[in-house]
Amino acid sequence: MLSRLNRQHVVNNPAWGISEDYFQYPEKVLQFGTGVLLRGLVDYLVDDANKKGIFKGRIVVIKSTDGEAGAFAAQDGLYTTHIKGIAQGRPVDQYLVNASISRVLQSNAEWEAILETVGQPQLEIIVSNTTEVGIQYVEEHIAAGVPASYPGKLLALLYERYRRFEGAADKGFVIIPTELVVDNGKLLQEIVLKLAGYNKLPDAFINWITSANRFCSSLVDRIVPGRPKDLAECWKEAGYEDELWIDAEPFLLWAIEGDEAVAEKLSFRKADERMLVAASITPYREQKLRILNGSHTAAVCLGYLSGLNTVYECMQDAFMNSFFKKAVMEEILPTLSALGPQTAQFAQDVLDRFANPSIEHKLLSITFQTSSKMNARNVQTILRYHDAKGLLPESICLGFAATLLFLRPAQELNGKYKGARDGEYYDINDDNAAVFAQYWSTVKSPEYAEVAAMVKAICSDKKLWETDLDKLPGFADAITGHLTGMMQHGVKGYITNHSRVL
Repeated sequence: MLSRLNRQHVVNNPAWGISEDYFQYPEKVLQFGTGVLLRGLVDYLVDDANKKGIFKGRIVVIKSTDGEAGAFAAQDGLYTTHIKGIAQGRPVDQYLVNASISRVLQSNAEWEAILETVGQPQLEIIVSNTTEVGIQYVEEHIAAGVPASYPGKLLALLYERYRRFEGAADKGFVIIPTELVVDNGKLLQEIVLKLAGYNKLPDAFINWITSANRFCSSLVDRIVPGRPKDLAECWKEAGYEDELWIDAEPFLLWAIEGDEAVAEKLSFRKADERMLVAASITPYREQKLRILNGSHTAAVCLGYLSGLNTVYECMQDAFMNSFFKKAVMEEILPTLSALGPQTAQFAQDVLDRFANPSIEHKLLSITFQTSSKMNARNVQTILRYHDAKGLLPESICLGFAATLLFLRPAQELNGKYKGARDGEYYDINDDNAAVFAQYWSTVKSPEYAEVAAMVKAICSDKKLWETDLDKLPGFADAITGHLTGMMQHGVKGYITNHSRVL
C-alpha cells in the first residue's frame, strides 16, 4: 500500500529539492482560493523561487467553501504538479512536489485566525482567483461577521492591517487579482473603496488604502486541467498517494501591471522570466486575445463541422493543422507587429499548446457565444489585415463562414436552438442564436443567390460586428463562396476536395 504524500516523505528525498528549512519560511503571501489555476501558476512560481533560494516565503490560503482544506492538512500542504505537453517542439514530462502552501484556512470557520494572519509584518502580497463573479460590489457591513463577498473580506483584512500597524505607510500590500476581467486590479480597488464608504470607515483609512497599497491588474495564462483521469496510475508511477495532484501544461504567463516598487515586492518573479511586471499589460492581453483566443474562434466551428471534437484532434488533422498555422503565423501575427518581438514566440508557443495530447479541449465547449467571440477577437484582425495588405485573410474568412454555418438552426424548442452535424444535434449556446435563426429563415436552398443575400445582410449588421463588414471589398463574396461550397458539398467534402481553399 502506498503512503500519503507528507512532509517527512519530501524532506527525506533530496530529489524533490525541499529541505526542512523550507518549512520555516515566513508567510509572505495571502491567497484567496485553492483552485487549480492558482496552484498551477502562482503557487508554482513561488515554490520554484523558494527552491532556488530567491523568495524564501510561503503562502497562507483562504478557502471560502468546504472541501479540500482537510486534504491540505493531511498532506502538510504538499501536492504534486505534473507538467506535460509540448514546449518549443519537444515533449515535456516533469513531476514536481510543491511546498509553497503553509496552511489553508476556511473563511467561515476560521475567520479570527484569518484576521490574525495580517498581523504578520512579513506578509505583503495578496493574490486571488475567485472567478469573474467574485469581483462584484455587494453592500454588506464588514463588522457584522464574515463578509460574504471577496471585496468584503479583503476590505475587512485591510482594515485589520491598518489598525494593527496604526496606518503605517510601509505596511500596505501588493494586491493582485487574477480573475479573467479586464483591468481587474482597478475594478477591485474601485469596489473596495466604494464598500469602505458604505461602511463609513475613517477617511484616514480610506486614504491609506490608496496610498499604502497597490492594486495591480494582471493577466494569467496557463492551462491547468487539474486532477488526471488516471490518478491511481499516476500514484503508482510516483510511488505515493496524493489527493491534491494536478496536471499542468508547460506554458505559463503571468503579466502584472506595476512599477519597480511592485517588482521589488514580487521578488519571486526573478526565478522565471515568464512572470513579468510591466507599466502596461495591454500588449500581452492583446496578443492572447488575437492569437490564442482568435485562432480558437476562427477554427472551432470549422473543425467541429468537419467531424473533429477536440483541439488536439485538429492539430492531428492535416487540413486543420495547416489552417491553424496559417491563421496564426500568416494572418494574425503580422497585424500585431507593434506589440514587440515576444509576440512571435508567443504565437509559436500557442501552436505547441494546441498540439498538447495531454489536454482534452473540446471544440463544442469553445463554441459558447461564438458570434460575440468572433466579433471581439477576429473582426479587428480581418480589418487590420486588409488595411495592411489590401487582401482578405483566407483562413479566417473560411472560419467566419463556418461559424455562420454552425449557427444555422436545425431545430428550435422554447427559444433554444440546435444545429446538426452528421444527423446528430448539438446545442447552439449563443445569445445571438435567434438573430441568426431569423437570417437563416430566408435561405430555402444552397443556391448562391439566396446565400449571398443572407450573407450581405449579416455582414452589414452593426449590432453583431460593430462595423459594416459588407463595405469591406470582397468580404461578403468570399464568405458566400465558402458557405455555399460547404452547404453543397459538406464541410469535410469542401475542405478535402478544394485543396486551394487555403
